[in-house]
Amino acid sequence: MTLKRKIAINVSIAFSILFGLAATYIYISFSNFRKEEFKDRLTEKALTTAKLLLEVKEIDNTILKLIDQNTINKLYNEKTLVFDGQYKLVYQSLDDSKIKYTKDDLVRLNNEKSFYKVNGDQELLGIYLPFENTDYYVLISAQDKYGYSKMQYLLYSLIITYIISITLVWLLTYFFIKKLLQPLDEFQKTITTISANALNIHLVENQSHDEINLLTKAFNQMLNRLEFSFNTQKEFTSNASHELYTPLTRISLQLENLMNAGNHPPETEQYLKNINNDVHQMADLINSLLLLAKLNQDEIGKKLETLRVDDLVFDAYSQMQRNFPDFTMHFELEDNEAVDNAFEIHGFKSLLQIVIVNLLKNAYLYSEDKKATVLIQQPDASTTLVTVKNSGKTLTAEEQHKLFQPFARGENSANIHGSGLGLRIVKRILDFHGAEIQYTADGKTNQFQIVFSA
Repeated sequence: MTLKRKIAINVSIAFSILFGLAATYIYISFSNFRKEEFKDRLTEKALTTAKLLLEVKEIDNTILKLIDQNTINKLYNEKTLVFDGQYKLVYQSLDDSKIKYTKDDLVRLNNEKSFYKVNGDQELLGIYLPFENTDYYVLISAQDKYGYSKMQYLLYSLIITYIISITLVWLLTYFFIKKLLQPLDEFQKTITTISANALNIHLVENQSHDEINLLTKAFNQMLNRLEFSFNTQKEFTSNASHELYTPLTRISLQLENLMNAGNHPPETEQYLKNINNDVHQMADLINSLLLLAKLNQDEIGKKLETLRVDDLVFDAYSQMQRNFPDFTMHFELEDNEAVDNAFEIHGFKSLLQIVIVNLLKNAYLYSEDKKATVLIQQPDASTTLVTVKNSGKTLTAEEQHKLFQPFARGENSANIHGSGLGLRIVKRILDFHGAEIQYTADGKTNQFQIVFSA
């Protein structure tokens, strides 16, 4: 999940919770207000009826019922009962409504002086009223039809407002967060184009003082330091390799001239050959280091070529034949008639030539019969496979894990001269071309497979 979505979701959830709590508080507060207001209306109506009955002598029950029935502020389904101190009914309003009560309610009223309870849709209020040394108990019941109607309207309004508000908040929050963090998207796009060969690309800075611009400035400063370090390292490697390679070349020429002069004892001849081999090994090591240092730097600006893999293999074989005349190669080609432009890949010929030569050289040096088997396949239009096999001692699991690391050498290379950089160079070149290489061992067969993807 992206940072924009996380922020938008968290803000929206926080607002949803706060708005939900506020809406709940409003609804509960209005519910309590309705209850207290209706209770006050019941109290006022009960006291008015009782005072007319007890204090105005000219009003009898019949007249009071008529007044009660035609009052302007009559409550919905209202019913009023008045009892004397003996719990005897002395008055009831003229209507068909009924009050659900028991004698225990009157006893409770005598003890508590008032009570209020809800029976279904009816709300019942009891009041104790002393008058001229006589106790009276008034029970009044009614339905708050309009109050509940207002509460229902408020509930629907809050729900609709909540849904609309939350939807708008989610959309607007995501929109504004996306706009606010747009510099981070540009930051990410620019970073993906930066590599060891493109450290001169810098992020666009502005005049604002926000955290994103400060991060941009810090990142550009880091790129400057990295570019300086990389250039210094490459320059040192290139110069050092060149300065070391030149005297080694001179030493090698002098040794060859000395050996060609002849008239040396056999023991001296062998020493000279060993020294010459060591010099060549050191020269190969320096050349490998130089190639690793300059690989991307020299080739990055060039245009990829369209190459045939089989041509690369035969060119590499010709080079191997010049250096190792006893080397033989068994070549197999599995053609796929459904694929146009068969066995064509895109890359740099000079670099891919190094890959094939290194694999053939490994097959020659580490095989029992000085022979390599090369198989080229193209299962589909976007994939080309190059497999190089040789018979010989295979690598252990631990050695396979370190196979493409610099200076890695297995037990099967104990008596073979080498720098341990060949496969590292192969891996670097293939990574540069977006290709993959895999090693597998089957019995006494070593197999390297290169996968070129279009």
